[in-house]
Amino acid sequence: MRILLALSVLFVAACGFHPVYGVNKYTSTGVEEYLQQTEISNIPNREGQYLRNQLINQFYRSGRPAHPRYALMVSPVREIERDLDITIDSDTTRGQLRLTTTMTLVDKQTGKTLLNRPLRSIASFNIIESEFANRVSEQDTRENLLKDLARQIEEQLALYFKNQH
Repeated sequence: MRILLALSVLFVAACGFHPVYGVNKYTSTGVEEYLQQTEISNIPNREGQYLRNQLINQFYRSGRPAHPRYALMVSPVREIERDLDITIDSDTTRGQLRLTTTMTLVDKQTGKTLLNRPLRSIASFNIIESEFANRVSEQDTRENLLKDLARQIEEQLALYFKNQH
């Protein structure tokens, strides 16, 4: 078993695999430094504010940049809510939220658009007889979807910076 584990580690190392984050022999600058130099523009609406705050927490480990090189713009978050699992009595027992947006990364020095990606996140939640529980469940689902969009944005930027630099 140990031999198999050692061989699998050697196989992964030999295939050219290297981590996205951090500095190693392949890159002298880590992705974190590029994220730190990315200005996050305001995003309209309450969901946009929540998403922007998530991005700020993920990007700025040591404070906001004084002179950012990149600008990240995120379009307003669009929400679509659907009823799922409708019973014989026409009662809904499951709801679905879908959030969509588009992110754009711009080089502030040249004004050139470097990256433009549509993003979406989908999740469902239970609907029960308690209106309060339904509102809490829906809001929790919405916040989880916004966190997922923030994760997707960071992932897209990290992969872009890793491949370009």
